[in-house]
Amino acid sequence: MTEVLESPVPHPAMPASAADVVGRQREVELLVAALDCGAHVLLEGPPGTGKTTLLRAVAAAGAVPFVFVEGNAELTPGRLVGHFDPSLVLTDGYSPEVFVDGPLVQALRTGALLYVEEVNRVPEETLNVLITVMSEGELHVPRLGRVPAAEGFRLVAAMNPFDAVGTARISAAVYDRCCRITMGYQSAGDEADIVTLRAPAVPEPWRVQVVDLVRRTREHPDVRVGSSVRGSIDLVRLAVSLGSLRMQEATSWHVGLDAALVALTGRVRLQESCSRSPEEVVRELYEAVFGAEPSDESPESAEDPDASGGA
Repeated sequence: MTEVLESPVPHPAMPASAADVVGRQREVELLVAALDCGAHVLLEGPPGTGKTTLLRAVAAAGAVPFVFVEGNAELTPGRLVGHFDPSLVLTDGYSPEVFVDGPLVQALRTGALLYVEEVNRVPEETLNVLITVMSEGELHVPRLGRVPAAEGFRLVAAMNPFDAVGTARISAAVYDRCCRITMGYQSAGDEADIVTLRAPAVPEPWRVQVVDLVRRTREHPDVRVGSSVRGSIDLVRLAVSLGSLRMQEATSWHVGLDAALVALTGRVRLQESCSRSPEEVVRELYEAVFGAEPSDESPESAEDPDASGGA
């Protein structure tokens, strides 16, 4: 998937929108400074830590195109670079006019910011093309010739270093040509602010408990990888929708539990030695935050939103 946006790369004095990037002022400054000095950048962090949001917000402050590439095993050098249109080659030959630019050539020609997501899922032969461009500032395409990088071209790659499924180790050659910015999870307060921005309105104490629940998935001894703040957002959204269907408050105990099971069990990765199910772990954490199942409430009954269990 390739996405081309007329978005900018900022000057260091031009900060990204705080409404989009919550609690990331340091990372914004580091990224802006790296791009301004001409460096290519590797963003590392677990999913849901705002890598793409950060880059989009920074790009929204400047004046060059922004080209998005989804990194996966099917991103071949041909798809990244481009190709000659077979039908036009038959009539016009291998002329530059019949070459269909791929995202890399498009970014080089226009001086764009090229964003490669999940770069550790990209095949090695495709990575080698990117390494050459980062080193030489140009690309040589057979029968097309030399494509130099226009002023402003930058490569920003992102990866989740904790996911080993379908990924490959990034070579030292990539690290040697990039500046690396790591992004961990944000604070509980920042994550609560993100949920406020991205999810329906709910009572603040309950929203804080939801964030607490999701953050606990990252610390549970049976969990290898916990949920990101996306789990909090989806939990709130699900609870509001489910409560409406059941004609209950979104904050009622059973509505919240079902929303938590749906939102979180697919996001947590248990330790290989763990014999429990994700549902058991999520329910344990839910009860630790919201209290034990109320004896006076059935799944069909409503609960006062202020009567949820304590954390």
